[in-house]
Amino acid sequence: MGALALRSLFRFMARMTSPAPPAYSTADTRSGVSRAKFIAIILGIALIGYAAWQFPTWLRMAEVGSAYGARMGCSCRYVQGRDIASCATDAEPGMEIVSLTDLPDEKAVRASVPLLASREARYEGTTGCVLIPED
Repeated sequence: MGALALRSLFRFMARMTSPAPPAYSTADTRSGVSRAKFIAIILGIALIGYAAWQFPTWLRMAEVGSAYGARMGCSCRYVQGRDIASCATDAEPGMEIVSLTDLPDEKAVRASVPLLASREARYEGTTGCVLIPED
């Protein structure tokens, strides 16, 4: 017999004489499911805790972003005389979530971050655009 045939024979014999792998019981599976649920609950609590911790920062950033968007949108629309859709393309990186709304009756632009903040800027003639104070 060749060396390759002997090697194959020894591997076959080793597999036949080795003990069978242990069978898994349903108790192991159930504990695996409860372990997965436990990990999911811990991750969910951590995510909620992180969101609660960061919410004041996100709120302030939304307020600043909406004020900046309203002021820039108003200047673009009423000082430069451009269309509001054209003004929305001038947004700085990271300002994609801020939406601009033209209020032509008031000569104003409202900028808002959904569910967090909204600010309005009005065109005041020679003064330019000014932010309207929050109530």
